Amino acid sequence: HVQLVESGGGSVQAGGSLSLSCAARGYTQRSGCLAWFRQVPGKERGMVAQIQDDGMKHYGGTAKGRFTISWDNAKNTLYLQMNSSKPLDTAMYYCAAEGGGLCRRADNYKYWGQGTQVTVS
Repeated sequence: HVQLVESGGGSVQAGGSLSLSCAARGYTQRSGCLAWFRQVPGKERGMVAQIQDDGMKHYGGTAKGRFTISWDNAKNTLYLQMNSSKPLDTAMYYCAAEGGGLCRRADNYKYWGQGTQVTVS
């Protein structure tokens, strides 16, 4: 069984940076996409960044150019580096693993972390 544990969330002033981590315990065989999603009350969970199984990276519209997703195989950890943060980035951030099909869709992922709150003021 795979367990995803996010960390690194917190509060930051606009323009500042945060680095989120997702430890993928028990994730011995990578399959499909790895991704970060975020969700605010009253809205659908939306894709922030993803890594496809071919290594291609994609970013949600407002994250492009500011965020960087990366995978550290040695540490079995997924990262999201958030730079030039904006108040619109405020949300609960979730990591997800084993995305199949259309990896931009949240309902195509098998494993999810518990979420970590990011607040940008």
